[in-house]
Amino acid sequence: MKERARLNEKDPHIGSPWNKWGPYLAERAWGTVREDYSPDGDAWSYLPFEEAHRKPFRWGEDGICGWCDRYQVLSFAPAFWNGKDPLLKERLYGLNSHQGNHGEDVKEYYYYLDGTPTHSYMKALYKYPQAAFPYQQLIEKNAARSLKEPEYELIDTGVFEQNAYFDITIEYAKEGAEDICIRIVATNRGAEAAPLAILPQLWFRNQWSWRKERQAEPSISKGEPLCLVADDSAMASPSSLNFDYHLGKRYLYGSEGGKLLFTDNENGAKDAFHRYIVGKEASAIKSEESGTKACFYYEFAAIEPQQSVTVHLRLSDHPLKDPLKKVDAIFEERIEEADAFYKSVHPEKASAEECMIQRQALGGMIWNKQFYYFDVEKWLKGDNENAPPPESRMDIRNNHWQHLNSMRILSVPDAWEYPWFAAWDLAFHCLSFALIDIRFAKEQLWLLLFEQFQHPNGAIPAYEWNFSDLNPPVQAWVAWRLYNMEKEQTGKNDLHFLENCFFKLMLNFSFWVNQVDSSGCNVFEGGFLGLDNITLFDRSERLLDNVIIKQSDGTGWMAMFSLNLMRISLELSNKNPSYETIATKFFQHFIHIGAALKTRGNKKYSLWDDQDGFFYDTLVYPDGHFSPFRVRSLVGLIPLFAVESLKKENLDTKPGFKENLSWFLNNRSDLTSECIIEGEDSYFLSLVSEEQLVKLLQYIVDPNEFRSPYGVRSLSKFHEKDPFQFKESQIRYEPGVAECNVKGGNSNWRGPIWFPINYLLIESLEKFGKFFPEIRTADSLSATARSISESLISLFIKNNSGKRPIFKAFNKETDPHFQDLLQFYEYFNAETGEGLGASHQTGWTGLVANLIDEYRR
Repeated sequence: MKERARLNEKDPHIGSPWNKWGPYLAERAWGTVREDYSPDGDAWSYLPFEEAHRKPFRWGEDGICGWCDRYQVLSFAPAFWNGKDPLLKERLYGLNSHQGNHGEDVKEYYYYLDGTPTHSYMKALYKYPQAAFPYQQLIEKNAARSLKEPEYELIDTGVFEQNAYFDITIEYAKEGAEDICIRIVATNRGAEAAPLAILPQLWFRNQWSWRKERQAEPSISKGEPLCLVADDSAMASPSSLNFDYHLGKRYLYGSEGGKLLFTDNENGAKDAFHRYIVGKEASAIKSEESGTKACFYYEFAAIEPQQSVTVHLRLSDHPLKDPLKKVDAIFEERIEEADAFYKSVHPEKASAEECMIQRQALGGMIWNKQFYYFDVEKWLKGDNENAPPPESRMDIRNNHWQHLNSMRILSVPDAWEYPWFAAWDLAFHCLSFALIDIRFAKEQLWLLLFEQFQHPNGAIPAYEWNFSDLNPPVQAWVAWRLYNMEKEQTGKNDLHFLENCFFKLMLNFSFWVNQVDSSGCNVFEGGFLGLDNITLFDRSERLLDNVIIKQSDGTGWMAMFSLNLMRISLELSNKNPSYETIATKFFQHFIHIGAALKTRGNKKYSLWDDQDGFFYDTLVYPDGHFSPFRVRSLVGLIPLFAVESLKKENLDTKPGFKENLSWFLNNRSDLTSECIIEGEDSYFLSLVSEEQLVKLLQYIVDPNEFRSPYGVRSLSKFHEKDPFQFKESQIRYEPGVAECNVKGGNSNWRGPIWFPINYLLIESLEKFGKFFPEIRTADSLSATARSISESLISLFIKNNSGKRPIFKAFNKETDPHFQDLLQFYEYFNAETGEGLGASHQTGWTGLVANLIDEYRR
């Protein structure tokens, strides 16, 4: 199969040479931490959308469904103008965190429809209104709405009435690793003829104007027949690389009828095309046919209703004779290869609709790959010693992460809303990528542990707004999963990968033990742990009066971490028996955590409440008294994730570990009785006893508690009528967007459905079901796990009315030009299934592809 053969090609610097070019351009570079040089750290205000078309970016470019090389020396993206907009449509518009009534939010309709892992074929769709884009209306209407009201969306403005918009498909197909065909097709969906300008843009990222002395510049000049010639030979190689990297000459050929325009990617010049086309300023563009930014300008005065126009382009590393002649044929060939590739990916029992869902989910994952450039030390201190940034920035964020230096291609959660990596999001991304590109999946996980990312103290960077925040330590679980997924796919045992990860994960484990177990009693704090507003206050901040919050979820995550590292150690001991000793170490950690979770050592309280049958966070005061937070949330279910089974026959080849295990069972039953059950042929390790499991299951499957028609809620529905009160604060069940913002405008863990936690719960229930086949709710544990999985998949499936739950509030959901265009939202309303939050978070919502893979075999 050709696509798999491409994946196996290797380059010493970039992996497969087919990965040198890809969809690595962000959808948003403005409003990011990297572009913020303000004295107060307000990134949204320092470089807002209104300035993005004028001011060159320092750390990375953006564009609509764009394309660039591995180090973003040269970028390509289309721009559009409908003859009415106040701005050239070069980038997607959205409200910033101060403007949106629920935080930042993109206000456009665009869809990632397809993609192969080597980017040999990529397809996206952008819906461009024919009316003037209602920028001010979106700002004012959202500003007038409260947290309790829904967001005012582009569809609400009326610009899509009578289908007065263009469907613009943007496709890429590679003839070779360095030869890319581009096809832009605009279709008028409206009832009247409408004008459209299409501007395929090519530009160099500005690397030359930031330093004390201006560097040599690259150039884009006119070629023949209708061609732009980009040449970076005069420019220095990117400074962070230890090898020479130049593209040399690149030739972008365009269809007949285009006019070539030139400017520079500089202050005062970057917006030249906008001023020339929208502002009718003839002198805005350069008279000489050369610059660092250029475009083809295609004007279509009147595209008739239901008719299309097409622009063909081709970007190559060598001159071509008749370059566009075979472009459509190349597209057809790559599409056939993409079809064949995904046919090999889809499980046999998946329906046609499920195959479509899986393919769009994985395509979205591929589109969310991004060139992530960030040298924290240089960013903090500034490039030019004669123009240093404000001193105050040294105390705002990330001062302790000056070692972090990235010029990597990273999988981001959402290329507009979250155009940066996030540690625990990325870990889940790896599982979905493993279905199509196991090598890329392993590389992504390794980057988090790489010296230029992982802190010398062992911490893993969380996300650029605060690298020191603590996300759940799921990386060991993912390393173990990837190792086994590759073994299942190829028969290969990549012990080298597993061992490399293991060494760095041990450092991370030590960091957690030293930093978030302040009492040394194996019950952990840990901070917000990715669950934002699931409790009453920001758990990342210290509480007043030296009060400590002991966290059920933090303790559950650490127990899971211990078991993951124990498992990896045992696997590595097949090659080196010395790892048996390390496996014993993590086994000991687990049993001490298991005992402490329920007894708190010599203390008289526990995180487990036997009367309620649930795990709770507990506030511990300096004088020793305590106060449990009787909130039924995911915090109390996460201890279920720490579960593992050890086959006795497999331990016969590990005598050292087996002996230590036997010693603990015989001599420390006070500890092991809390977390080890001996079966006929295996040992079952779990934080949760059989009795506790039964009690927790009653909550999980109860529709008035956690079980929603669409998965497991993040907060029990019990708290809808019985909110938890603590002093002046209250937690109430909110199935959709929350009214309480503990961690900003996107804090929504008080009821909605979240894929990553549901996915982990499904896996745990499957493990419990194998050891306790006799335990039943209405169904077996395995059937319960399958039922939750089916509920999650059903979010994207058309119901009997032909509607998908994710589009509950979308009035175009049955429109044939919308209904099969999926969006993979950040989270989902637990009562209606409506998709909420970031609309392209195929990152962890892409786990639907894994559920289809696992339950349709």
